[in-house]
Amino acid sequence: MNSPRESLTRAIGTFGLAAGIINITIGGGIFRLPALVAASLGAAAPIAYVVCAVAMGLIVICIANAGKRVTLTGGPYAYVGAAFGPYVGFLSGVLLWMLGTFATAAVSTVFASSIAQLVPALSGRLATTAVLMVAFVFWSLINLRGVTLGVQLNTIATVAKLFPLILIASAGMFFVRGENLVVTAMPAAADVARTSLILIFAFAGIESALIPSGEVRDSERTVPRAIALAMLGITALYIALQVVAQGVLGDTLAQSTVSPLADAAGASLGPWASSLLLAGASISMFGYLGGMTLSIPRIVYALARDGFLPRGLAMVDAAHRVPQAAIVAQAILTLALAITGTFEKLAILANVSALALYFGCAAAAWKVGQSPIVPVLACGVIVWLLTGLTTGEWLAFGACLLVASIVYLGARRP
Repeated sequence: MNSPRESLTRAIGTFGLAAGIINITIGGGIFRLPALVAASLGAAAPIAYVVCAVAMGLIVICIANAGKRVTLTGGPYAYVGAAFGPYVGFLSGVLLWMLGTFATAAVSTVFASSIAQLVPALSGRLATTAVLMVAFVFWSLINLRGVTLGVQLNTIATVAKLFPLILIASAGMFFVRGENLVVTAMPAAADVARTSLILIFAFAGIESALIPSGEVRDSERTVPRAIALAMLGITALYIALQVVAQGVLGDTLAQSTVSPLADAAGASLGPWASSLLLAGASISMFGYLGGMTLSIPRIVYALARDGFLPRGLAMVDAAHRVPQAAIVAQAILTLALAITGTFEKLAILANVSALALYFGCAAAAWKVGQSPIVPVLACGVIVWLLTGLTTGEWLAFGACLLVASIVYLGARRP
């Protein structure tokens, strides 16, 4: 795994990587999930955010520690593989790819729905397909021209999409009704686990943003600083948005399943704010697609580089120094899933993959030299969150790992 044969350009700094993390993490989840969390936990919904923040804090410490020691492109795929060998590394690569692919496809469906709400003429299956095709073609062309341009546009998209979210989180506080935030009964631990399991979708993204670690300048300093900067901002913003939505809409938040934040903005600031939030959601998800178009093809590149996929996918363009074949192949596959899938099903597949991958990263951090306290805590929280899975979800996840193992054995056969 620690082969020195990397030919990619190290052009990503602290703020560029932090912006990439924020851009990928604040995708479509936060625009859809507040209503779902409120339906499960009511006014106690912030508890789930705190649980997810603690879990992700422990996890990212493990990822950052591993990232300081393993700097090859592939992120957690490289970290876990270096700690436990090629088979476990391959499985982590598959999990990372599954997470990124399903999450990108899930957010794409919400992006298309948001565009349809803003521009009714773009509603309908054919129009939705066209919108998705334009979005994927645009970001693929941008990232085919090199990592630097993609990072610059992702940073711009991050700033643009954060404005309406910060607006409703701050201005909406003046319209919060205290009685809507009263917790009448503490939720059961099982309910918190299931809700937090789903809410992890809104926090996932750091592991994908770290995939281009072979293109990060001074990764020993850059990776942990970027993670800390991004996580603090993301957690504070999410809790503020949930409190505002709950405080403004009260019990009706649970029924506002299409665009809860836009509904809260409209109820507090007026119709213009609702339209602004819908526009912000569209920008957010468009930026998310850009970030994932930059990151996820690198795991395809890394798998091909190590002999698990056709070697053609590991080819790096001589002019722009990017894995162009991997970018094109990943865009086509994700577009197909977005056109044929639904947000709910794709999000569940992404979440299970994420938690399994996080478990591997925590174990890898311990193996490569970190004190066992944080990795053990991280693993314990992950196991608790996974108790929220249904039997069917466990069976589907196991089937995916079985198929991946068969692929691995086939690739290793002489």
